[in-house]
Amino acid sequence: MINQKVSIITPLYNSEKYIAEAIQSVLIQSYTDFEMIIIDDHSDDRSVNIVKEFNDERIQLICLSQNKGAGIARNKGIEKANGRFIAFLDSDDQWLPNKLEKQINFMRSRNISFCFSSFYLMNENGKHLKKYREALPRVDYTKMLNNNYIGCLTAIYDTETLGKIYMTDHKKRQDWGLWLKILSKTNLAESIEEPLALYRLGNKSLSHYKLNLIRPNYLFYRDQLGLSKSDSMIRMLRFLFYYFQYRLKYTKAM
Repeated sequence: MINQKVSIITPLYNSEKYIAEAIQSVLIQSYTDFEMIIIDDHSDDRSVNIVKEFNDERIQLICLSQNKGAGIARNKGIEKANGRFIAFLDSDDQWLPNKLEKQINFMRSRNISFCFSSFYLMNENGKHLKKYREALPRVDYTKMLNNNYIGCLTAIYDTETLGKIYMTDHKKRQDWGLWLKILSKTNLAESIEEPLALYRLGNKSLSHYKLNLIRPNYLFYRDQLGLSKSDSMIRMLRFLFYYFQYRLKYTKAM
């Protein structure tokens, strides 16, 4: 039998306010051939107990003995994954009910290995902001160097054609680094421009205060991509330009 299972990777750290909603958004998916691998990064709140309250054999819980960061937690999930497709959902975000079905069908029909979608925005309390971040129709490696155009909560890649690809163990920008690794193999990611997920703003400090990304982005170019100090600085400045351009142009009101 051909493996069509989706492995959903969810890092978890002190997310007792949100994790139940994230899990519920997975359990109501119209595409039911999935496993949800939740990797607890040594939480000290009720997050783990809340996960254990869900009685569904498709949910796996892995508890790390030390706090390692989201990248290492996600890699542990990828390592344990049994599915053909790898998808990502953070513990404070949510999916729409047809998210997996639409993306898997899209990938099959176009014979592509990497896809993503637009996503809605909600505030820290879960209120829909009546805005969405529109996905670019497609991105390649060169374009992705300018900015992270793929929302982690929407990305899916196919291990049958690409193999398992892991994030770096850096504390920040691991998802962006992963997309570049994938694009170095397939060189193209295509999107569904319809919003298929809900991204929570406010509690993610790096996303909420983007000026705090100047140093992490510089280090991303220098350490993860191996660019020189001068090239890393130039790339970082280009990032700021493309970041604000993208947010202004592609954040749409409903």
